[in-house]
Amino acid sequence: MTREEFVKLTENGMIILDGATGSMLQKKGMPAGVCPEKWILDNPDKLIEVQSEYLSAGSDIIYAPTFTGNRIKLEEFGLENDAEYINKELVRLSKKAAAMSGKPCYVAGDMTMTGEQLYPIGTMKFEELVDIYKEQAAYLYEAGVDLIVVETMMSLQECRAAVLAIREVSNLPVMVTLSFQEDGRTLFGTDPATAVNVLQSMGADAVGANCSFGADIMAGIIEKMVEVATVPVIAKPNCGMPTLCDGKTVYSQTREEFAEGIKKLIETGAVIVGGCCGTDPQCISMIKDYVSGTDTKAVLEKVKSKRERALQRKLLSSERKTIDISDSNKFYIIGERINPTGKKKLQEAYREGDLEYITMMAEEQEEYGADILDINAGTNGIDERKVLNDTVTAVSQATDLPLAIDTSNTEAMETALRNYPGRALVNSISLDEERMPVLLDLAKKYGAMFILLPLSEKGLPKDINEKKHIINIILEKAEECGIRRNDIIVDGLVTTVGANKLAALETLETIRYCRNELGLSTVCGLSNISFGLPDRHFVNAAFVAMAIKEGLTMAIANPMQELLMNIIYSSDMLLNREGADERYVERITEFNPAHVKEEKVRVGSEGKPTPVLENTSTENDVYILDRDLYTAVLKGRKEQTMNETKRLAVDHLPEDIISNALVPAINEVGRLYEKGRYFLPQLMNSAEAMKSAVEYLEPMIKNEDAVEKKGVVVIATVKGDIHDIGKNLVAIMLKNCGFEVYDLGKNVEAEDIVEKAKQYKADIIGLSALMTTTMMEMKTVIDKVREAGLDTKIMIGGAAVTESFATEIGADAYSPDANDAVKKSLQLLGER
Repeated sequence: MTREEFVKLTENGMIILDGATGSMLQKKGMPAGVCPEKWILDNPDKLIEVQSEYLSAGSDIIYAPTFTGNRIKLEEFGLENDAEYINKELVRLSKKAAAMSGKPCYVAGDMTMTGEQLYPIGTMKFEELVDIYKEQAAYLYEAGVDLIVVETMMSLQECRAAVLAIREVSNLPVMVTLSFQEDGRTLFGTDPATAVNVLQSMGADAVGANCSFGADIMAGIIEKMVEVATVPVIAKPNCGMPTLCDGKTVYSQTREEFAEGIKKLIETGAVIVGGCCGTDPQCISMIKDYVSGTDTKAVLEKVKSKRERALQRKLLSSERKTIDISDSNKFYIIGERINPTGKKKLQEAYREGDLEYITMMAEEQEEYGADILDINAGTNGIDERKVLNDTVTAVSQATDLPLAIDTSNTEAMETALRNYPGRALVNSISLDEERMPVLLDLAKKYGAMFILLPLSEKGLPKDINEKKHIINIILEKAEECGIRRNDIIVDGLVTTVGANKLAALETLETIRYCRNELGLSTVCGLSNISFGLPDRHFVNAAFVAMAIKEGLTMAIANPMQELLMNIIYSSDMLLNREGADERYVERITEFNPAHVKEEKVRVGSEGKPTPVLENTSTENDVYILDRDLYTAVLKGRKEQTMNETKRLAVDHLPEDIISNALVPAINEVGRLYEKGRYFLPQLMNSAEAMKSAVEYLEPMIKNEDAVEKKGVVVIATVKGDIHDIGKNLVAIMLKNCGFEVYDLGKNVEAEDIVEKAKQYKADIIGLSALMTTTMMEMKTVIDKVREAGLDTKIMIGGAAVTESFATEIGADAYSPDANDAVKKSLQLLGER
């Protein structure tokens, strides 16, 4: 199937997917904990039976059971060298089932996460992951699948890697679905709109959600996706949440309730629907019955109308945030400070690889009101390609703001765009016969927006007419590459008024022309207008007010210029932009540009004044030994954390540093995580920063009773499950908070967990399982612990695990995340 054929398919009717192949195979005899791919190859008739049932029930697309067919997953079973045979043979079986159905249908190759975490949270580099996905995608393509689906994804960056990989080995249609948590974000903090914007910009042919929870809850996720989707939206929910009944995993919804939920999803705008965990052929049959009795044409017309509105949006995204830079919303500031031109300290930071200094600049600009951050690494004595990419990666972790990538080096630009986990803004593309085609292709491939700079190889345009001519030539070339006009922002090309008295007027005319005649957004670098003049900030401020009135969309400026920012907020209010009055009042009455807050002082244990942080989010003032160390942990700055720890260790007891700086900081990180202000990357960074400090201080603690010792925890991912990011984070957080932790890894046998609990005299056993097919292994462990006569408390967690499931299998506690795991562990110790 070509991509064009896929588009026509979705335009002509609703598409019905299959259901829960894994749980259906379990009903056919597949035991828990085995390699599903290997078991299917040993029992091919069972797969054909299941898929034939789904096709008979009404599925238009069935997923070949290649879900965990990448070599990293297969390596867990020693089958990585058989990846090609496994993938191709499984596709062959699914195609056989499709052929036997006697109806028009399609076979999708199925891909998912590797289970390894990407750098900087984990050790796997982005290109390594792309290569792993390319290998599997190539096998699926060669096996003759009609399309490829990437599903049950938790990381937007892993989704990007998969889409790039598929696009680089084939031109098959690509569908991507992510799994979301109850807070409406993925584990890594990506919201539905951001996921759609980034992936559809990169060429995904349909985007949506799968697994997660039941259709009733998923409707909110789908609604947010439909608002920005220019491609079909997919919904493949579970049949409710898993529960335990007579020793078996069942799902909380009836088939009728599931079908009602699907109706709501279709009404919301999903046009590709199916079922995930717990959905059987009868569930799919009920979807088919509903679709058959629905005015499909009316549904699709409604969806088409929503897509047309989405096409008018101008969306930039980081990994965790999307902004709509449409002209009517507000005036946007691109923070200009991460540019080494004329900045010796920043140049030195680039040469020394001091990324923490650079991320501090990024965080500061965000605090002062920047909406987008410009990243430029153009300085002597560095490998710009590597340094720019490292900077983009570090800043992406430190801030939620979308990035503008600013370089004249096309290789550096591609590396940065390829690795950036969002939808970037290319700064910039001019009429350069050599570089322009390369940059346009890069913008298209990686889904970036770009700034059109009306310069040619001859230099500055001689007048406004030549400037307009250059703009139109670049526009034409961009549209030939398949780039929409809404993805282009024209630079007004400000020159200095000191050298050209018409500079401001010509720029204002450019802004008017782009807005009124071309319908394009505009940007300019403010500081150029005043170059060489005294008190430049007055000229800049006056000019930006005039430009905003003429329709300027955004400016590249220093957000720390108070006069400039206040005029921007005032201008938005005077133009009656939505919410501008509230933003202005908040800016003027509550924002403190100096960020100086009065501190109380208490005397520390050695008679030295020590600051107490006020206005933190905790209920009461918190005694802090040192503000700099506290902030370093809070921001996840590992190098700074180590430097501050070493500094304090000269004059302070190590236990005092841990108790009165590190622990309060990690507690605040946990609170921010609970409140949805921090996400997994920030939590991991802060946890790792604290871990390094604790490991440095531990050998200095002479009196083992000086620091409160808590309990012993043995933690593991259960047999058959090879996901461990949540478990790893729980282990780090528990250790940071004083627990003695023994991490047994993933895919651990129940007997081994019991044996280690005996060996280490564990107070608590922590069990993790992500997949519904491995959840019952938790009960096996609990039963064996009780049989062994251990009074060890057992805490469980995982994506599909619930409080009720924990109660039903006899666990002592359920924890939804790492921060809660610390609280629950303390409670369990109290019970003991």
